[in-house]
Amino acid sequence: MNRLSLAFPGRSLLGACALLCAAGPQPVFARTVARPTSELLIDASSGRPIYASLPDEPRRPASLTKMMTLYLVFDALDAGRLRLDDAITISRNAARQPASRLGIAAGKRLSVRAVIQAMAVQSANDVTVAIAERLSGSEERFAAVMTAKARQLGMTHTSFANATGLTNRGNQTTARDMTKLSLALLKRHARYYRVFSLRSIVWRSRRIVNHDHLLGKVGGVDGIKTGYTADAGYNIATSAQRRGKRIVAVVLGADSLRARDRRAAELVEFGFTHLPPARR
Repeated sequence: MNRLSLAFPGRSLLGACALLCAAGPQPVFARTVARPTSELLIDASSGRPIYASLPDEPRRPASLTKMMTLYLVFDALDAGRLRLDDAITISRNAARQPASRLGIAAGKRLSVRAVIQAMAVQSANDVTVAIAERLSGSEERFAAVMTAKARQLGMTHTSFANATGLTNRGNQTTARDMTKLSLALLKRHARYYRVFSLRSIVWRSRRIVNHDHLLGKVGGVDGIKTGYTADAGYNIATSAQRRGKRIVAVVLGADSLRARDRRAAELVEFGFTHLPPARR
C-alpha cells in the first residue's frame, strides 16, 4: 500500500483546509490520475464523514446501480411479493444484455436466490433485467421505481435509467448518495446483506469469483459492490467491520481497477484509525 503524502496534489490550500475542517482528520493521498476520483468515507454508526473528496460531483454509477436493484428485490421479499424459490423467466430482452452475464437463453428460468447471488457476485446484467421485468413489467418502469426509492432514501442527486448501470445518460449519482444507499442496505436489509460477502458462486459447474477483490484481502471487508463502464471509470462501494466498528467507503471514477482497489483499501485502513471508540 502506498504511503500517505503530505500534500493535496491538484487542490488549493483553501480547499484542503475546508475538507479538514468539515470532516475531521483526513487521509491525504498522492494522486496519480488525470481526473480526481470522487470519494467519501463515513462512520456507519453515525453517518459522520471521516474523509471527503468531491463527494457531490455528478458521476456515473455503473454497476453500483445494482445495489438499488437489489434493495428493491429485498423490499419485495420482505413484502411477500417475491420468494427466494420463485422462478424468474429470462426474456429475449434480458438474454441479449451485454457482459457481464450468466448467458442464459431466453425462455429459461432460474430462482430468485440464484438471481440475487449472480447480481451480487458477477454483476450479471441478463438476470438483473429479468428480475426488473418481473417486478415492474419492464426495465423502464422499474428504473422509475428505482429513482423514486432513491429520493425516499435522501439520494437527491441520483437518477436511474436502467436496472444494470450500463451506459445511459440518465444514470447519475454521487459518492455521498452511494454512501446513503450503502447504509440503507446495511440497516434496512441486514438479513440479506451477507450475499455481498460471497467470494464466489458455482453456476453450471463453473466457479464465478466475486468482482470485489477486497474480500478476503482487507481485514473486515464484507461487501458491497463494484462497477465499471467506460464513461464511469472504476467504482466501488465497500464496507468493513472491525472490533464492533463499521465504516463505509465509496470511490467513483478511478482510472484502473488496481487504482480503485488500492484507494478503497487505503480509505478502509484510515477509517479504522480515526473512528471513535465503540460504546459499551
